[in-house]
Amino acid sequence: MPQPLKRIAVTGGAGQIAYSLLFRLANGDLLGATQPIGLHLLEIPEAMPILQSVAMELEDCAFPLLKEIIIGSNPDEVFKEIDYAFLVGAKPRGPAMERKDLLNENGKIFVEQGRALNKSANPHVIVLVVGNPCNTNCLIALSHAPRIPPQNFHAMMRLDQNRAVSLLAKKANVNSHEVTRVVIWGNHSSTQVPDFTHVHIKNKPLINFPISQHWLENDFMSGVQERGSKIIAARGKSSAASAAHAAIDAMKAIINPTPPGEWYSSGVISNHNPYGIQENLVFSFPCRTKEDKTYEIVKDLPWHEWIRSKIMASESELIEERTFVKDKIGAHLHIS
Repeated sequence: MPQPLKRIAVTGGAGQIAYSLLFRLANGDLLGATQPIGLHLLEIPEAMPILQSVAMELEDCAFPLLKEIIIGSNPDEVFKEIDYAFLVGAKPRGPAMERKDLLNENGKIFVEQGRALNKSANPHVIVLVVGNPCNTNCLIALSHAPRIPPQNFHAMMRLDQNRAVSLLAKKANVNSHEVTRVVIWGNHSSTQVPDFTHVHIKNKPLINFPISQHWLENDFMSGVQERGSKIIAARGKSSAASAAHAAIDAMKAIINPTPPGEWYSSGVISNHNPYGIQENLVFSFPCRTKEDKTYEIVKDLPWHEWIRSKIMASESELIEERTFVKDKIGAHLHIS
């Protein structure tokens, strides 16, 4: 029997990240080579002519799996009955732009999109927030979608995880798939904590490899934290193709059972977390997806004291962001 259509929404459909993402989704890179899909693409009214051209290109590719394309600027309509959502559309961070500027600009977008998801989406929809600042934007969206379980919302930390894996693989002179158990704690910002203390390379602890502690604590950590800023400085724009690739990696990790002994980093609601992080934040933890497709936060990973202090700093930043959004745009940000 043919599989029922799965509907995937992508916001910011005329933007750079979406342009790298949509054709891969249509090709089956997310849900596999037998799953028919419909793409629901959202844009602001001013960008609709560009979005129409993107839809035309998707049609011209004649993807066998792509059965339907819906485009529009009304999220209530575009999000109707969707099963997966990539919330990409947001004002990008430019050179010398402050995070609070982004929060002020983008927070209102995610209030509207949270309400639209609540009204129109499949109540079991899985939502990945890509638009930055993604952790607090995710908190805004889920706070305004009470019909959808908060656990169905994720902020994308996979780009940071991929960057960390790449740096470690290059340093150890191994293939990237041989680096496992990387953890990114906290916020998708310069306060994020790329934790190497649990890393395995070729199924052996990192300590077995000739990588200096000084490099790990300095060049590695700052290399991951500052990578996005360096890309903006070099090309004048934020990451696009690598962000789209990470979005697919992230969603695949969320919806498929995690292999034994592994985990992935994702920004999830902090309520009832096992590490004592304040509740009602979207905070990056190591996660595992279980066979029933729900996820769990990996427990009992010890924190070195200097790692702990950095994690607390990232938690403080998220608390400040939440307070700023409440005060600035009056968003309701509390999950019971």
